[in-house]
Amino acid sequence: MKVLKFGGTSVGSVKSILSLKNIVEKEARQEPVIVVVSALGGITDKLLNTAQLALNGDQNWRMEFDEMVDRHHKMIDAIISNPTSREQLFNTVDSLLDQLKSIYFGVYLIHDLSEKTQDAIVSYGERLSSNIVATLIKGAKWFDSRKFIKTERLNGKHTLDSDLTYKLVKKTFSDLPHISLVPGFISRDKTTERTTNLGRGGSDYTAAIIAAALDAECLEIWTDVDGFMTADPKVIKTAYTINELSYIEAMELCNFGAKVVYPPTIYPVCVKNIPIRVKNTFNPDNPGTVIKQKVENDLKPIKGISSISGTTLITVTGLSMVGVRGVNRRIFTTLADNGISVFMVSQASSENSTSIGVRDQDAARAVEVLNAEYAKEIETGAMFPMHAESGLATIAIVGENMKHTPGIAGKLFGTLGRSGISVIACAQGASETNISFVVDGESLRKSLNVLHDSFFLSEYKVLNLFICGVGTVGGMLIEQIKSQYEELKDRSRLKLNVVGIASSKKAIYNRDGINLDNYHELLEQSEPSNPDKLKANILSMNIFNSVFVDCTASKDIAGLYQDFLEHNISIIAANKIAASSTYENYALLKQTALQRGVLFRFETNVGAGLPIIGTINDLRHSGDKILKIEAVLSGTLNFIFNELSAEVPFSETVKRAKELGYSEPDPRIDLSGTDVIRKLVILSREAGYRVDVADVKKELFVPADFFESTIEDFWKALPSLDKDFEERRQLLEAQHKRWRFVATMERGETKVSLKAVGMDHPFYNLEGSNNIVLLTTERYKEYPMQIQGYGAGAGVTAAGVFANIMSIANI
Repeated sequence: MKVLKFGGTSVGSVKSILSLKNIVEKEARQEPVIVVVSALGGITDKLLNTAQLALNGDQNWRMEFDEMVDRHHKMIDAIISNPTSREQLFNTVDSLLDQLKSIYFGVYLIHDLSEKTQDAIVSYGERLSSNIVATLIKGAKWFDSRKFIKTERLNGKHTLDSDLTYKLVKKTFSDLPHISLVPGFISRDKTTERTTNLGRGGSDYTAAIIAAALDAECLEIWTDVDGFMTADPKVIKTAYTINELSYIEAMELCNFGAKVVYPPTIYPVCVKNIPIRVKNTFNPDNPGTVIKQKVENDLKPIKGISSISGTTLITVTGLSMVGVRGVNRRIFTTLADNGISVFMVSQASSENSTSIGVRDQDAARAVEVLNAEYAKEIETGAMFPMHAESGLATIAIVGENMKHTPGIAGKLFGTLGRSGISVIACAQGASETNISFVVDGESLRKSLNVLHDSFFLSEYKVLNLFICGVGTVGGMLIEQIKSQYEELKDRSRLKLNVVGIASSKKAIYNRDGINLDNYHELLEQSEPSNPDKLKANILSMNIFNSVFVDCTASKDIAGLYQDFLEHNISIIAANKIAASSTYENYALLKQTALQRGVLFRFETNVGAGLPIIGTINDLRHSGDKILKIEAVLSGTLNFIFNELSAEVPFSETVKRAKELGYSEPDPRIDLSGTDVIRKLVILSREAGYRVDVADVKKELFVPADFFESTIEDFWKALPSLDKDFEERRQLLEAQHKRWRFVATMERGETKVSLKAVGMDHPFYNLEGSNNIVLLTTERYKEYPMQIQGYGAGAGVTAAGVFANIMSIANI
C-alpha cells in the first residue's frame, strides 16, 4: 500500500482538487492508498488571522469568517455533482462551520485566546477539506486522525507519542479500505483528549507516521513543484529538479529553507527505509524526486543549495570563555528555555568567541536573555555584551559525496571571493554533508547564482553583460551576440545574458536578459541616464559573473572602471582611454583586477580584432622578453598614404578618408598621431615597460599650426601642403619606397614618425587600412614575429570584443 499526502495548493482550487481525484483513483487501481490532505490553500493562515481579529474585538472577524464559509461552499458546488452527496456534505461542513463560529464568538466576547482554543480553531481547516475530498472520491472512507495520532506535553510543547500512535494506527487500519481519507496536521492529547496539532507543515508528518506504522511501500508527497530543486527557482532561473536524494541530503536541504517537505517527515520513514517520492499535482507525469537510503551512481559532490534569509548572527565573546567548561551549555540551555531555535553554530578554535545563527524575529529576545545569563561576567569585564548583526542570510551547500571530494570548501570560498562576496561565518560538520556560511543579505541572490553556476548545477554557464555604447562597434557586437546566442547555448552550454544596454543618453536593465530584437525601441522608451546613474544601477543589481563591455570612446565611462573592478565586475574595453591614461591609473586597474579575481581586457585597443596584446602577454607569460616593437597602427594613415598619387593629392586623400569613414570626424586627431601614440603606449606597457603618453617622441608630417586653428581653417589650409607632399612622393617613387607612419618601441624608448620603407620591408605592401606589428624578442631576434590584418572597422572590432568576452567565459 501507499500513503499519498496532498498539500494546501493541491486542494486549493477546483482544477487542483480534480487533479487530486484523478491521481488517487489511478493509484487506487493498483493498490490500497491512504490519502492525507491539508487545509485548502491559505485557510490555516486565515483561521489564525480571524482569531486575532476576534481577540482584538474587531468586528471584521465576521467578514473574514464569512469569506471562509463562502470559499468552502463554492468548492462543494463546483466539484460535487450528486445532489444527495452534496446535501450530506453541506450538512457536515456547515455543522463544523457553526462550531467554529461559536468559538470565534467566544474569543470575541471574552477577549481571550488560549493555546487550547487556538489549536481547536486551526484544526477546522483539515477537518473541512478532508470531508470535501472524501465525498469527491468515490468509495473513500473518512477517518478522524485525532483518534490515532496522539501527543503528549513535553517541555511545554506537544510532542508525538510514537509508541501509542503506531499502535493505534495499526489497529485503525487493520482492515484497510481501498481508499482511506485522513485529515493531516491535527492530533489529540493522550491525557486530556484536547485537540492538538503536529505544527505547521504537520500534514507531511501525519502521512510519514502512518506510512512508517504500516510499513508502506512508499510515501508520496504531492505539492505544487516537480520535486526538490537544485536551488530556489525564484532566484535561480536555471535551477532544475533533483532526481534522487538520500535521506540525509533531503533533511539538510529541508532544515536550510527548502520548503518542499516538513523536516520531521523524513525521520519516521527513514528508520523503516521507506522511500519518499515528491511529485507535482499539476504535472503528475513528471517523475519528481525520490528520497531513499542510498543513491546509486551518484557522481555529483553537490546536490543542492539552500538558504535562509532574515538571519541574525549573535556573537558571544570574552576572554573568560577560553578553556572554561560549560560556557556553550549555558548559551544553548538559555536559548532553549526561551523557545529560541539555533540553526547554525560557528566557534573559533581559540574558544574566545561563539557565533550562533537565529532568525531575525528571535534576535532581540536572544540578546536579552543571553545578556541576562552572563550579566555578572559582563559587569566584571570577563565577557562582552552580546553583539548581534542582522540583515544577513545563511546558505548551505549539501551533498553526501562532498566527503569523498577534496577541495570543495576551497572552491566554495574561492568562487565567493572572486565574486566579491564576503563570508561572515561558516560551519561544517565532520560528516561533510553540509557546508553552511553566512553572508550579507544583499549578497544572497548573487551568492546562490554564482555557486549554482560554479558547481555545475546549472545546465548552462551564464555570463551577464552590461554593454555601454550602441554605435557602430556596440551595435555590431549586439548583433553578433544575438546571431551566436543559440549556437553557444547548444555547443558550449553558455548563455550570454545581456542584462544592461546603455547609449550616451539612455539605459535599460533587466536581470533576466534584454530582448535584443527590439533593444533600440526599449532604449528610446527608457529614462535618461548618465555615467553616475549607470554606475549606481549596475552596482545595485549586484549580479554574479558580471562583465562591463565599453564600446564608447568616453573618458567619463572609462572613469567607472575602478569602481566596477572593486565590485568584482570584469571589464572589456574597446575604449583606449583607460589603458593609455597615466601609468599609475593603468597599473591600479590591472592590480585591482588581479586582487579581485576578475579580468580587465582591452585586446581591441590595438589592431581591432588582431591578437596583438594577447600574443604579447602569451610571450611574456612563457618567459620571453619583448625587445622591440615596430608597427603600423593607423588604418586611416595607411589608407591616406596608399591613396596618395600624382592624380590624388594629399588634401584629397584626407578628404576621402573622412568621407569613407576611415578617419575621425575631425581628421586632425588621426594626422596628429594621437591615436597611434595611445596604441604604442598600451603595447609598450603590456610588453613590460613603464611608458606614458608624454614619453613618446613625435615626428609628425603636418605642421603644428594646422592643429591649433579651427576645423574650417584646417580644411582651407590643407591644400597648401599638396605641392611639398607631391615633390617628396616623386622622390620616394623613384627610390621604389613608400611612406608608412610607424610606431616604434625599443627597450622602453618610444617614437612615432613618418618613415620611407623599401620593397624588401614587411611594411611596403601593406594595403588599405591594414595594420601590421613586428615583435622582436629574445626568442624571435633574427626573424621578428609578424601579426598582420584588418586593423579597423566595426565588424572586426566587435568580433575582437566578442573574443574577449569568450575568453572570460572559458575560464
